[in-house]
Amino acid sequence: MTRVPAPISPPCAGSPPPQAGDRSPSAAYDAEFRRSAVTAQTTQLDRVVVRFAGDSGDGMQLTGDRFTSAAALFGNDLATLPNYPAEIRAPKGTVPGVSSFQVHFADHDILTPGDRPDVLVAMNPAALRANLADLAPGAVLVVNTDEFTRRNLTRAGYETSPLDDGSLDAFQVHRVAMATLTHGALAGSGMSRKDTDRAKNMFALGLLSWMYHRPTEGTERFLRDRFASRPDLAEANARALQAGWNYGETTEAFASTYRIAPASLPPGTYRQITGNTALAYGLVAAARRAELPLLLGSYPITPASDILHELSRHKEFDVLTFQAEDEIAGIGAALGAAFGGALGVTSTSGPGLALKSETIGLAVMIELPLVVVDVQRGGPSTGLPTKTEQADLLQAMYGRNGEAPVPVLAPRSPADCFDTALEAARIAFAYRTPVLLLSDGSLANGSEPWRIPDVDQLPDLRPEFATEPNAPDGSGAFWPYLRDPDTLARPWAVPGTPGLEHRVGGLEKDDGSGGISYDPANHERMVRLRRAKVDGVAVPDLEVDDPSGNARVLVLGWGSTYGPIGAACRRVRARGRSVAQAHLRHLNPLPGNTDAVLDRYQRVIVPEMNLGQLAQLLRARHTADVRSVTKVSGVPFGAAELADTIDDFVTGCAAGTDRTAQRTAP
Repeated sequence: MTRVPAPISPPCAGSPPPQAGDRSPSAAYDAEFRRSAVTAQTTQLDRVVVRFAGDSGDGMQLTGDRFTSAAALFGNDLATLPNYPAEIRAPKGTVPGVSSFQVHFADHDILTPGDRPDVLVAMNPAALRANLADLAPGAVLVVNTDEFTRRNLTRAGYETSPLDDGSLDAFQVHRVAMATLTHGALAGSGMSRKDTDRAKNMFALGLLSWMYHRPTEGTERFLRDRFASRPDLAEANARALQAGWNYGETTEAFASTYRIAPASLPPGTYRQITGNTALAYGLVAAARRAELPLLLGSYPITPASDILHELSRHKEFDVLTFQAEDEIAGIGAALGAAFGGALGVTSTSGPGLALKSETIGLAVMIELPLVVVDVQRGGPSTGLPTKTEQADLLQAMYGRNGEAPVPVLAPRSPADCFDTALEAARIAFAYRTPVLLLSDGSLANGSEPWRIPDVDQLPDLRPEFATEPNAPDGSGAFWPYLRDPDTLARPWAVPGTPGLEHRVGGLEKDDGSGGISYDPANHERMVRLRRAKVDGVAVPDLEVDDPSGNARVLVLGWGSTYGPIGAACRRVRARGRSVAQAHLRHLNPLPGNTDAVLDRYQRVIVPEMNLGQLAQLLRARHTADVRSVTKVSGVPFGAAELADTIDDFVTGCAAGTDRTAQRTAP
C-alpha cells in the first residue's frame, strides 16, 4: 500500500533529482536507487512487461505476485495476467504443466498486462517452449540453465538444446544456474535439498528486483509472516532472495539495469488488488452501507472461489459464508437469506450459473434482492477452467425458463469490480430483483492499483422494509405485491413482522394481494410488470471518448475488453486517425442514450471474447452498422492486434469500402 500525497509528473531521462524534503514516490525511488549502488549502466524506461514462467511447482504465481507488490509499493501503475494450468499437478517439466505470471508496470497510466513480454524468466525448457513465441526480437531472456538437462529437454519436446543450437540468437540471453547458486547460498542452513531447490524462485525474484531496482524488504517481511511457524524456511527463502540480488550486483553478465519511475496518480491511499478481492470488498461495503448482514452461499469453482475465500475472512463485518454441497444449495441459501432480510449473494462460473438458473427464476418470481456473481471462463461444459472468456452474456440475459428478466452488469477492470458490486447491490435493493454480475477470469485473477475509497462517501444503500399493513381496501391486510409507483418494486417484509405474514413461492402471484393466481390476464399483467421493472432500472448514460469530435467509427465494449480497447484506440489515434470509444457497464437495461450514441457513428465495432453476443443483441434492437471482432482463445485481446483491426475498419469507413462484416482475432 502506498500513499500518494499529490499528483506528480513522471520523471524522464535527464530529469533533475527531487529536492530535499520531497516525499513523493519519485523521491522514495531515487533514495532506493542511490542506496543500491549498482555498477551496471542504468537505462531509463517508461514501461516494461516481465513474465515469470516455470513448472507448476516452481512458485511462479507467488514470484510474480511479490514482484507486482514491489511495483505497487513504488507507485508504478501496473496490470497483471496470471496464467496457470487447469490440472492440479500436470506432469513435471511438460508444456501443459507450465505456469506463468506477467506484470506490466509503468511510469504512466496503462490499461493492459501487455501484449508481449520484454523480459522472460524461464525456469525450465518447457517454460521456454511455451512462451518463446510471445517474445519480440531483442527481448531479454533469463534462463535457469540447471534445468536444461537431456531429460527435461525431451519432456519439453526439444531434440537439441535451444541454448546451443542458435535458435535464441534473436534475443538477449542470460544463462544463470539458479538452482546451483541457490544451493550454494543456503549451504550450511540445514535445509533439505528439496526445500533448498524450492527457493530458487526467490533467487529469480532477487535477480529481477536488482535489474529493475525493486526493493526486497517487503518480500522479506512477507516471507517471515508466511512461514512464521517455520522460521528456518523463512530465513532460507530470504537468503535466496538476497543471493539473487547479490548475483546481479557482482556478475558482469548484465550490461544494464533498468529504472521505471513511479506513475502520476491522483492523491490517496492505494493498494494492489485483484478483481475477486475487490468484488468481495464491494459486497462487504454494500452490506455495511445497507446496514444488513451478508450471506454468501457458494460452491467452489474456478475462477470464482477466491470470492468465497476472501469473504470468509471478514466475519467481523457480519458476513456469513456457506460452502454448500452444490450450486443449487448455494443459491437456495442466498435466496433464503434475502427472504430473511439480508444481502443474499451467490458466486459461481458459467457451469454453475446453468445449475442456478431455476432458482434465479424463482427469485424473479418472488421479487427479492439477490446478487448472482458469474466469473466467466472458457466453455462450454468444463471447457477451459483457468482461461478467460465472455461467453455467458446470452445465458445471463435469457438462460431461464419463461420470461424471467434480470438486470445484468459487468465490471471493466479488477478495481472496478468493487464499484460494480456496489451498483449490483443498489439495483437489487431498490428494485427487489436478482442482479447478475458478469466478471471473468482475466479480471478475477488480474490486479492493478486501487485507490481505497472513503467509506463515508459510498452510496447509502439502506432499504426500506415494510412495517405495517398496506392493503388499499382498508382491510388491515398486507399485500406483498403492491408496487412502488416509481420503481415497481414490491414491499420487502422481514418474516416475523407482526401482521405482515405472506406467502412466497414459484407459482404465479395475483397482482397486489400476492395470492396464487392462474388467471390468464393476471399472468400477462405480472409478466409485463416484471419486464417493465427491469427496463425501468435507472442507469447512467453511456459516455463516449471521442477526442477529435469527428470520428466515424465507434468501438463499443463491455467487461474486460475495456483495457485492450482503450490501449488499441490510443495506438490508432497516435497514427493520426480518429476513433471513438465507449464502454458498457450496464448490459440490461442498456443506458437510455445507447441508441442516440450508436446513431452518431457510421460504423460500430464490438470486440468480444465470444462469437459476437453483444453485437447480436445490438443488431436485434438497432439498425446501426454493428461489426463483430471476436476472440475465443482463452486469452485477452492484445492491444496491437486490436489496433490493427480497428485501423482497418477506420480506413475502410473513410474510403467508403466494406472490408469485412466480421473479424476474428488471431
